[in-house]
Amino acid sequence: MEFLADGRQSLRLEWKDIMGGAHRNETVQVSGMVHAKRPMGGGLTFLKLRKQDGVLQCTCDGLDLSQVPEEAAVVVTGTLRDEPRAPGGVELAARAVKVLSRPAEPMPVPVAKAKLHLNLDTELSLRPVLLRNLRERSIFQIQAGLCRAFREYLQGQGFTEIHTPKIVHAGAEGGSNIFRLDYFGRKAFLTQSPQFYKQTMVGVFERVFEAAPVFRAEKHATIRHLNEYTSLDLEMGFIDSFQDVMAVETGYLQYAMALLEGEYGEDLKRLEVTIPDVKRIPCVRFDEAKALAAEKYGYRIRDPYDLEPEEEHAIGRYAREAWGSDFVFVTHYPSKKRPFYAMDDPADSRYTLSFDLLFQGVEVTTGGQRIHDYAQQVAKMEARGMDPAEFESYLMIHEHGMPPHGGLGIGLERLTMQLCGLENVRYAGLFPRDLSRLEP
Repeated sequence: MEFLADGRQSLRLEWKDIMGGAHRNETVQVSGMVHAKRPMGGGLTFLKLRKQDGVLQCTCDGLDLSQVPEEAAVVVTGTLRDEPRAPGGVELAARAVKVLSRPAEPMPVPVAKAKLHLNLDTELSLRPVLLRNLRERSIFQIQAGLCRAFREYLQGQGFTEIHTPKIVHAGAEGGSNIFRLDYFGRKAFLTQSPQFYKQTMVGVFERVFEAAPVFRAEKHATIRHLNEYTSLDLEMGFIDSFQDVMAVETGYLQYAMALLEGEYGEDLKRLEVTIPDVKRIPCVRFDEAKALAAEKYGYRIRDPYDLEPEEEHAIGRYAREAWGSDFVFVTHYPSKKRPFYAMDDPADSRYTLSFDLLFQGVEVTTGGQRIHDYAQQVAKMEARGMDPAEFESYLMIHEHGMPPHGGLGIGLERLTMQLCGLENVRYAGLFPRDLSRLEP
């Protein structure tokens, strides 16, 4: 019988130990995957060991590595020493390499290459192993940093993290873009948004957030649409204006960009990412933004109630040229294009107190102020031909009192795509789901 009182301490060094400056000129053990093996002649081989945060160069002088293939899991014993020419400025002079496991087959493509240069379908089909490529991995390190920043910043602003259902009895946004499923003989859906639940929790915690998947049954095959994506959602009560929500997002972006610059430098460098300036983000009304871009770039406005992708690109270009910003808030979207819970502008009910955030011409956020008054919410539902009885549990919060509130949802994959300069949002999803792909 054995009891474990706490975590077991490994004798093998982790990345933070290696890069922390300690253990120099000491005999140490480091485990990892053989990322690359390069014979240099004269019995010297450079072995690159892939760790969770980077690659450690091991010099293997006089060691027989014929039975140590790439992608083998190994433990290297040797002396850690400073070497300015090595990645990270440190290398391990190996005395022994112990193989823990060997691959049954060689890699389908050399993952140690700086860039894979594969077409999208091939890369996604081989995704389980190609994510080991350092550049591919850096995309998701950056994405993890964006998600980490969302959590850290909002917790610092008094928000509480919540976890809402993904199987629901009704869609939050209506329409046909909703996945239907059988729930023990009852009709149910995969959630399009945590909207109802995060509003509900405003009545409990005042400020809440969630990072979780949402599902859209949209039959799109564009470079910016996924059928399952990660939404960074927040909702906050006692707001004076929907601009309070925009201010929180601006604060989050400032925190996130500073975090990435401070702690994700190697990943940014590998992806050739330039961190955008987010000290100030311009805000422009929907109708004004459309008119400004159409006049500047000489095209005709075709849809007065929504932004087409080409218009978003034009407005993003205008924001860069006129205001020097990669981001722009577009506010006061037409009511007919916003969900039933969006609060109409008291000054002009044709428009809503809502916004989108465009990043380099692509919408990455939708948000705004919500209706908090029971009678007003019921009236808007009925005006749209909706039956309030179908939303009894949602309307319960309005019926029993809610503060003025609002919130937003950020598409994590789109934000990652734009920040990393990717040409398709599928490159920003670990295992993306679209019209044709259900595996891997």
